[in-house]
Amino acid sequence: MRWPLLRAAVAERSMQPTLLPGDWLLIRRSRRIRPGQVVVARHPARPALLLVKRVIRHEPGGWWLESDSPDEGVVDSRNFGPVPPSLIEGVLLLRYRRARR
Repeated sequence: MRWPLLRAAVAERSMQPTLLPGDWLLIRRSRRIRPGQVVVARHPARPALLLVKRVIRHEPGGWWLESDSPDEGVVDSRNFGPVPPSLIEGVLLLRYRRARR
């Protein structure tokens, strides 16, 4: 059984202004995906790499995922095409910042 929640840190600027480097995300593992949602997915060619992207549309080959800030040297469906549903880890549930000590 897999834990229903996943935690991930935002490292890049491709989802600005929605998400910023240093933001932490709580992801709900789900296969119910809709356009407009922010998801965490595995890169189709490098499955160890997690991507945080916005769902644009469903296509025959999977989900079309794009960055909110395309000028930030993006890695998204414009580079590798639709992402198979099996590579979608889940949907953004909550964004938070870690408290500074």
